[in-house]
Amino acid sequence: MAAAAPHARIGAMARFPLSTMSNLIDVSVRYDLAESTCPALRVDEIIDPAELAALTLGYGTSPGDADLRALVAADTGVRPEQVLVTTGAAGAMALLALDRSPGRVLVVGPCFPPASTVPAGLGAEVDVVSGRFDDGYRLPVDAVADRLTDTTRLVSLASPQNPAGVRYTDDELAALLAAVTERAAPDAIVLVDETYRASTYGATPVPPSAATLSPRVVTCSSLSKAHGAPGLRLGWLTCTDPEPYERLRNAKFVTALSSARIDEVLGAAVLRRQRELLAPRAALLTRTLATLSSWVDTMPVDLVRPDGGALCCVRLSPERIPDGAVPAFYARLAELDTRVEPGGTFGEADRVFRLGFGNLPEADFAEALSRLGDAVRAATTAAA
Repeated sequence: MAAAAPHARIGAMARFPLSTMSNLIDVSVRYDLAESTCPALRVDEIIDPAELAALTLGYGTSPGDADLRALVAADTGVRPEQVLVTTGAAGAMALLALDRSPGRVLVVGPCFPPASTVPAGLGAEVDVVSGRFDDGYRLPVDAVADRLTDTTRLVSLASPQNPAGVRYTDDELAALLAAVTERAAPDAIVLVDETYRASTYGATPVPPSAATLSPRVVTCSSLSKAHGAPGLRLGWLTCTDPEPYERLRNAKFVTALSSARIDEVLGAAVLRRQRELLAPRAALLTRTLATLSSWVDTMPVDLVRPDGGALCCVRLSPERIPDGAVPAFYARLAELDTRVEPGGTFGEADRVFRLGFGNLPEADFAEALSRLGDAVRAATTAAA
């Protein structure tokens, strides 16, 4: 698949396009390098299952469980009444898309596909301004500023990114906010997806949230990736401006009423213990990223080193592997019961792929890289 233009335009759609990413949860492979989560938690790792026996399964509240919101607030630097519990970070993004559509949405790519397809499916005009692999996927502030208009209602980005794991610097975010607030987008909200913020390496501390940077900033996150609890389907957004917060709360109520009580109870248990839960995951990611880096050094591939998260972008060398040989790479991977996520999913060329290095046990990860190397060699042979 050819690379998307740096300033791609997605027209309004009557319905959501078919997403190939559903295969990540619907279709299993033996060595899954496409998955971008840390190892999955078990219930008995976070709470005594006996504590759930007396839990009543009535409705919760539309903002979400008070204890859970207090824990999120303490972690992000906002007040509990500025936290809205959602169905994963994807649910938070969908609420923003509902609130901002129809209108104009600017998405910084490469990105998690629903960041663009959901607002487009709801009738928004969506512009995608993408960073480049060769630039390390740094935030293209000037290009974003050039595409802002007085009808831009949402600017959406992730830090660390999905798929690259690149974290934007404070200066980059400040420049983006200045462009939005001081130029031609007087009504725009800036959504910062922080799903991978808590996913660090080694002893590196979790960086501060962007939640308090400006009343124009809304953040979203979840327990799915860094904490390894995607089965809870629990996320949140922060919004320090009371007017959009109330609209978002009401949008959640009319579409979902409330979150699942059992998810909220288990989610609060995760956050109470997150330091002890995140530490071994940070250690694992440090080891597997080192293993991956050593593998990259032996292969005709390029790597954008991630700043956080259990994911990164790898590129088949343009000098060694022409576009016509890329299909041989994916064909051989399929034969080896191994998977990565093609760059086309994220608006990139398919010679770029997302590789997850936090989900598999370390021995399996080593074997998966061996099979990945076999597929790279198959593409190199096809190019000869």
